[in-house]
Amino acid sequence: MQTYESRAAQARSEAEEAKLDNVRDRCLRAADAWEQMAERVRRTDQFRATLAADKARAAGLAE
Repeated sequence: MQTYESRAAQARSEAEEAKLDNVRDRCLRAADAWEQMAERVRRTDQFRATLAADKARAAGLAE
């Protein structure tokens, strides 16, 4: 996830430095894509943690 966040920050930085509108737009689109990927990783991690907790709870009830 850190990789995605750092790439998003890099793309935003490049967008700020861009002199051409199309380059700035491309960098901003890239930053948005990296941020969406980071968010997907966060959601997946949260889902996996919830699933593991549910399984552990179910295993405790089964004993």
